[in-house]
Parts: sequence; C-alpha cells; structure tokens
Amino acid sequence: MSLPDPEKSQAARLLRRAALCGLVASLALVSACTVRPLYSNQPLTAGSQVGAAAELASISIKPVGTRYAQQVRNNLIFAFGQGSGEPASPAYTLDLGVTELVESAAIVQVQTEEDEPTAGTVTLTANYVLRDTATGAVVAVGKRSIPSSFDRPRQEFAAYRAQIDAENRAARELADLLRLAIAQDLAKYGKKA
Repeated sequence: MSLPDPEKSQAARLLRRAALCGLVASLALVSACTVRPLYSNQPLTAGSQVGAAAELASISIKPVGTRYAQQVRNNLIFAFGQGSGEPASPAYTLDLGVTELVESAAIVQVQTEEDEPTAGTVTLTANYVLRDTATGAVVAVGKRSIPSSFDRPRQEFAAYRAQIDAENRAARELADLLRLAIAQDLAKYGKKA
C-alpha cells in the first residue's frame, strides 16, 4: 500500500474548490435573472391588476398636426388598442412630436445629362413624453427614428406618390418601434413604483 501523493490531493482539493465556487457563482447569476416576455399577460407596472396589452390600451395619444405624424398616431392607436381605438378613461397620455427629413440618396441618370435625384430617403423621428394621467408625473421621455428609402421616377406625380408611400412605411415601422419602447418604459416605471 502506498501513501497518497500530497501534490495530487492538493490539486484535487483546489479543483473541487474552484468547481464549487463556479457553481455558487452561476447559481447567483441565474437567480438574479429577471427576464420575462414583454408581451406576456403579466402586468407591466407593479401593483397593476391588468396585463401588458390592457395597460398599453390605456394610453391616450394627443392630436398631432402633420399628415405623417397623424399616420404614426393612427398606427400607434391601432397597435395600443389592438384595433379597438382610444380608451375612454386613459391611465396615461402620450405627447407625440414627429419630424420628417427628406434627402436625396442617389443621383444616377442613365440616358440624360440632368442631375436629378433618382432615389430618396425619408427619415421620421418621433419625440415622446408619456405621463401618468392621475398624477401628471412623467413616466418616460424618448426619441426614436426610422428611415425609409424610395425611388424617384421622372414623372412628378409618381415621385410625389413614392415619397408618400415611403412616409407611410416609415410611419408603420416607427409606430411599431414606439410601441416596443413605450412598453419597455412602462415596465421600468413599474419597477420604480
């Protein structure tokens, strides 16, 4: 019978200790994880009895002035209420400001010497302030933007219609982006409350 090797037993103890520390650290990391689906039926804010969809449906959006801003507002109302319109007694109000930037993206003419733009980009930027209706407290402030490209044909009306279609696409995408951002803001606000 031979005596145990002190170097091997020391290494085995160190290996077991490192594995135990790694296990404890991974358990601590996993237990601190609070990830949950954003669109689940659980409330977004603490103490709320309604689910995420109902809480988003309780947001009223103030009127806006331009055609493209109205497109964003209409898409947001539809997304928040899932087609049911604006709430009768809103829990939150949303101040929405939408700006537009139209730029020429490319100047390429195949059979002409004119320097007319043949492609453009519409960028819609939304600034929003979400307020609690009961207290008037600011829940969230944010800014999101989305670009949408379009082709500019040589006919004037076709070029105008292409720009309008690009604005409508950007408005739909911006509304989807805002819905997600506002849902995240409400979830953060619920943790603070």
